[in-house]
Amino acid sequence: MSLDSLNINKDWTLFLDRDGVINQKRDNDYVKTIEEFIFLDGVIDAVKLFNSIFQRTVVVTNQQGIGKGIMTERNLEEIHGYMLDELKKENAIIDAAYFAPQLKAENSIYRKPNVGMGAKAKRDYPTINFSKSVLIGDSESDIEFGINLGMKTIFLQNGRNIDTKADFVFNELKDVAKELKK
Repeated sequence: MSLDSLNINKDWTLFLDRDGVINQKRDNDYVKTIEEFIFLDGVIDAVKLFNSIFQRTVVVTNQQGIGKGIMTERNLEEIHGYMLDELKKENAIIDAAYFAPQLKAENSIYRKPNVGMGAKAKRDYPTINFSKSVLIGDSESDIEFGINLGMKTIFLQNGRNIDTKADFVFNELKDVAKELKK
């Protein structure tokens, strides 16, 4: 099965994880400041391309660094503001960024793989149809989130060789964009 077989058009929504998909993931740490937020290669161009294909693009990200007290929601709002502004400067638009600050141990409905962030996006954008949505993530909890909502799923390996339940596997976000551009 190829991405072409999905027949993606402007009725579709794209859900993106953040760390390891849009920006560099920090090993055993969290992105706590704007200075620590570094876009991955090709992401801005990929988001621009996605904007021409999908109806909307949203970010869904677990951020338990808040729950651990390592950072605050205000820190995260600044980081997301920076991310959205830098993308917008290049005409690359992310419509919304949702986050779950809870600790993994809390098993919050909002924390992936649970579906709370997806439900929140659907409340904000009632035209979202999960069967016409794609989730791109770099962890199995991202993929399970997409599966739990009935989305098509794309796993980003980022140079790792990991078994996944995802529908599609690519190395990086820019590789997904190249495939969709064909």
